[in-house]
Amino acid sequence: MTTSRLEAFSDGVIAVIITIMVLELRAPAQPTFPALLNILPAFITYALSFLVAAIMWINHHHLLHAVHSVTPRLMWSNMNLLFWMSLVPFVTEFLAKNYREPLAVALYGLDLTLCSIGFCFLRRELVRQSRHDLEMSDYHRRVQRKNAFSALAYFLSAPLAYVSVYAAFFIFALIPALYFVPEKKLGSGD
Repeated sequence: MTTSRLEAFSDGVIAVIITIMVLELRAPAQPTFPALLNILPAFITYALSFLVAAIMWINHHHLLHAVHSVTPRLMWSNMNLLFWMSLVPFVTEFLAKNYREPLAVALYGLDLTLCSIGFCFLRRELVRQSRHDLEMSDYHRRVQRKNAFSALAYFLSAPLAYVSVYAAFFIFALIPALYFVPEKKLGSGD
């Protein structure tokens, strides 16, 4: 398998994930401002999840361009990441319907934790592939620390949801802010 095939497959999966999320948004039955306000939590949850999925897709794109060879370990690491990402529509809908409930907030945080860990596994394979290129290996290790911080913060959002759902939502907004600009190796044209 080539990197372009792996990227095309992953792009397709992520596109379906985003499509499923938007299909869960329902227009209000009444054409009134109060009816629109009632769906605001669902829209905000969708917007947050769309942003998270977009950042994951952009960073995944940059990550795959650093691949030296598509190995079985790389493919399984990628499938692991895509599995956890495929649950984002489910946890998004659950959160949209139950945004004040700690269980829904915690479940959302746990899925994003597992997505972050999925990125760590994928990045670890790139560190292994780049072990003879010190500059690239250092770059991947530096980004890996950011991935690990994200996984830890998302993980902490789960128990924190039982103390304050707003504190957990703060973490959900903070982590995408850290990733808004994708990591790129200096001098890359991508």
